[in-house]
Amino acid sequence: MTGDAGGPRPTGAEESADAASTTGRPSAMTGRPPAPRTAGEMLAMARAFLERKGAPEGRLEAELLVAHSLGLDRLGLFMQLDRPVGGAEIDAARDLLVRRGRREPVAYITGKREFYGRDFRVGRGVLIPRPETEQLVDIARERAGALAEGRSYHVLDVGTGTGCIAVTIALELPDACVTAVDISEKAIAYTEANAELHEVDVSVLRGDGIGVASGAAPFDLVVSNPPYVDPADAPGLAPEVREYEPEQALFAPEGDVDYWVRRLLADAAGVLVPGGLLLVELGAGQGARALALAREAGFEARLHEDLAGIERVLEARRAD
Repeated sequence: MTGDAGGPRPTGAEESADAASTTGRPSAMTGRPPAPRTAGEMLAMARAFLERKGAPEGRLEAELLVAHSLGLDRLGLFMQLDRPVGGAEIDAARDLLVRRGRREPVAYITGKREFYGRDFRVGRGVLIPRPETEQLVDIARERAGALAEGRSYHVLDVGTGTGCIAVTIALELPDACVTAVDISEKAIAYTEANAELHEVDVSVLRGDGIGVASGAAPFDLVVSNPPYVDPADAPGLAPEVREYEPEQALFAPEGDVDYWVRRLLADAAGVLVPGGLLLVELGAGQGARALALAREAGFEARLHEDLAGIERVLEARRAD
């Protein structure tokens, strides 16, 4: 791996010294300026550090990390820019900035990520929730009334990760009985923690794919954000993704990016009620193939574009 300018990556000591100088801690190695006196000064220095490191959203990330180091949210930080800061708080901010300077995702550093307007616990070993995945919940909400026709209904989330989809559906659709499946022990733990955090009941099962939940079938709705990145594209991914997020949750099998679409279609047919829906998040360029696969499998199918115009979600309805 190379540093931002293409040279050797800085050592841990060099990064620490750089962050120390940026947050103002006196350093015998650098002789840089003294410590910041206020949260506002700390924030300005953190922004400068992350901009030097090439962080994609340096200003926002500085706000999140400085606020986290001070035990505040972003609004609280801006309301207390004149707040004096001490040595322990500066040290905490420096440590967070060093981690971000190494391109560790902010969500892993703070231990949380917002999804559908709510904070979810997240950490190494589970995929970080993305805004585009909220579209799955949007469509589920739109279709819920017609699916259930006034009764409670059953939803299955396959490859649940943090549980953000399953928990959000349980919150947005109180009449839903939600089951979540994942093969990862860490994912199971995060899903259970997030369900407890948001005080909803989600049945969590460990295993690979829809078959694990066959005993709870039939389902009115199956949703999934499966691995769909081609492993050949790994070198072009941002280092935050390539070096930190779990490969199992990112990459489709070698040479077969449509593997999970085919498998979900095949398995969903056996657990969906007549007229039930399968919603699958897709990668860029996958839409036409996914649509064809769904129709070949006997589903009535359509695609939904995201705000960027990418065919992001496959909606497949089992025939009545």
